[in-house]
Amino acid sequence: MRIRITTGIGLSACSLFLAMPAQAAAIDGSSLSLLWGLPFAGILLSIALLPLLASHFWHHHYGKIAAFWALAFLIPFGLHSGVGSAAHAVLEVALHEYIPFVVLLLSLFTIAGGVRITGNLHGSPALNTGILALGTLLASWMGTTGAAMLLIRPLIRANDNRKHNVHVIVFFIILVANVGGALTPLGDPPLFLGFLLGISFFWTTQAMLLPMLLISVIMLAVFYFIDRHYYRSEGVIRRDPSPDNPVGIEGGINILLLGGVVAAVLMSGSWKPAASLSVFGVSVALQNLARDVLLLALAGMSLWLTRSETRRGNGFDWEPIREVAKLFAGIFLTIVPVIAILRAGEAGALKAVIDLASNPDGTPHNAMYFWLTGVLSAFLDNAPTYLVFFNMAGGDAQALMGPMAGTLLAISAGAVFFGAVTYIGNAPNFMVKAIAEQAGIRMPSFFGYMAWSLPLLLLPFLLVTWFWFL
Repeated sequence: MRIRITTGIGLSACSLFLAMPAQAAAIDGSSLSLLWGLPFAGILLSIALLPLLASHFWHHHYGKIAAFWALAFLIPFGLHSGVGSAAHAVLEVALHEYIPFVVLLLSLFTIAGGVRITGNLHGSPALNTGILALGTLLASWMGTTGAAMLLIRPLIRANDNRKHNVHVIVFFIILVANVGGALTPLGDPPLFLGFLLGISFFWTTQAMLLPMLLISVIMLAVFYFIDRHYYRSEGVIRRDPSPDNPVGIEGGINILLLGGVVAAVLMSGSWKPAASLSVFGVSVALQNLARDVLLLALAGMSLWLTRSETRRGNGFDWEPIREVAKLFAGIFLTIVPVIAILRAGEAGALKAVIDLASNPDGTPHNAMYFWLTGVLSAFLDNAPTYLVFFNMAGGDAQALMGPMAGTLLAISAGAVFFGAVTYIGNAPNFMVKAIAEQAGIRMPSFFGYMAWSLPLLLLPFLLVTWFWFL
């Protein structure tokens, strides 16, 4: 019962989270002090630090911690705005934003977890580079988590007779778990939040293609030469401990189901019927309801059509999606007053941040948006960071895709690309690290990983800044 109560509190909080556009607008941000942002800072610091400082406690109680920070805002918010208004806002954002968000992640996670690559590859520099390139391409269409979970075990098996293989996992995190998710709202959670807030599906593909290709080509080339150096230095490769079986794919039906996910999301962005449903006074667009029903149906078909042995071979379990649901509940609830303050502009308590990201004439300084969004995404979580700067830039999807397209590109690129800088920048990073360590690979520490990622990514980030934001 305690688990259900904690989860219920988290889901109620999370349903309020994406009220940001509507709810933040209802709050006078100019009248709020920075104290209202303490729960938001508290939950982000908890996510960043507790897995490192108190791992056992965090993994057993992260839901309660998220609920604590959610209630730290929800109770004062109810007193401030009235219980009725707060309850209506919860229902509104649950139906408009939270449920679509979780349903998409659930469907991608379930379907991608049903595809398994079997057999044993042999980890030469060319093969490893090919796997990284394939994962980078797949990440935008099956999500960074889906692509990472599909390919990380085959990649580990391919290199389990190599003396030097840590660098293979580091580049995998950079490319497959982060950079590769830049091209569609399916690829990375911040981009799907943008889609829910009005950014068209293929705007992301067109705008992010060249920056993503630049970073990917540089990283793949650097990886190939580093891997070739280690491969040659190892001399005679040790006997391969993995059974030498032919390569194959199990659960191939899930590839078709992933196509159905893409079609369902595209449908909701292009089909605009006049009909809608009303749930306790909250209007739900028919196309969004149809999309969510289709996504749940596709996930159900995946569970029905995929053998349980295939999922067990993938190490599939539901914990990652439970963690996302609970933590995002607290994050996006507590971000409401921060968004309100930012929307107040220079009349708000975050005037200094807005000034830092603005030119003298008041227009956005796109290079600053890129780096500020990026640095915070690296050390916090890229989805709420995207949302903060999306709203700081005005929160108008049409304006951001039009005259402010450079600013939206800066926010999107910063949120996606900088997630690769630390283990906590994006959800799949820690998952990949844990799987590699279970396989006996001695992965670097938190700061040891940054000793790899920062030198590798600094030049590509500077090039992106020079070509697109200066």
